[in-house]
Amino acid sequence: MIPAKFDYVRAESIEQAVQLLQESDGEGKLIAGGHSLLPLMKFRLTEPGKLIDISRISELKGVRKAGERIIVGAMTTHREAAVDPVIKEHIPVLAQAARQVGDIQIRNRGTVGGNIAHADPAADLPAAAIVLDAELTIQGEDGEETMSLDSFIIGPLITMMPENSIVTNVTFAIPPSHTKSTYLKYFHPASGYPVVGVSVVAGTSSDGKIDYIKVGITGAGDMVFRAEAVEDALMGQTPSESVIESAAGLAAESADMGSDLFASEEYREQLCKIYTARALKSVLL
Repeated sequence: MIPAKFDYVRAESIEQAVQLLQESDGEGKLIAGGHSLLPLMKFRLTEPGKLIDISRISELKGVRKAGERIIVGAMTTHREAAVDPVIKEHIPVLAQAARQVGDIQIRNRGTVGGNIAHADPAADLPAAAIVLDAELTIQGEDGEETMSLDSFIIGPLITMMPENSIVTNVTFAIPPSHTKSTYLKYFHPASGYPVVGVSVVAGTSSDGKIDYIKVGITGAGDMVFRAEAVEDALMGQTPSESVIESAAGLAAESADMGSDLFASEEYREQLCKIYTARALKSVLL
């Protein structure tokens, strides 16, 4: 439980953080909230030679609306995201997910950028991010680029993050004004992580038929995923208890379920169906 020896330096700007990563020759790691990195260091699953602290870079903080997207600075904390008026007005599902992350200490220190960029298959925010068509803005040696969340995360804790780069912000699409959204999870009693977490954004047209539906699931598989079979089954339908229950039965079809000492594959599959049905009913009925 004691990390290997490392050096520590605080970056004062995004450019300096990128430069420090370059100078570390692959031995540097960025630290912000630290809730993902420090446990790995304590178990010596990773042994960075240098920690580069980006927690005081003001450019990485804040929330603003730009056109039809909400831009959230990577260093914005879960607590800040949960109470931010812009997020609550335009993308409330992100605020709902942020309120359910860990405990109060984690929400006060953990960051939106870190939670999403770490690609933990049991993180809360990716479920909301994937139904909001999230994109990550990344600053690196060759300038700035943008990646969609579904192309950025390619496996458990595995991403397409370029070397010597830093996530500067995450942007989220604003859903149509007639939609409603929610995030529900069955949490692990010890860790608070979602055994299964489900985000839904959905709405109906003037004739009562579903014309917008996105369902994101985290915790259940190797990575966050869209429950596309559920979406396809519901699009164009008039929502009812039976229609929703039937569609929710397809919730686990888009990914292989994980298994551990707490929850088997079969248990997670059943939780996917139950929580997808509950989330759908809360926004459609």
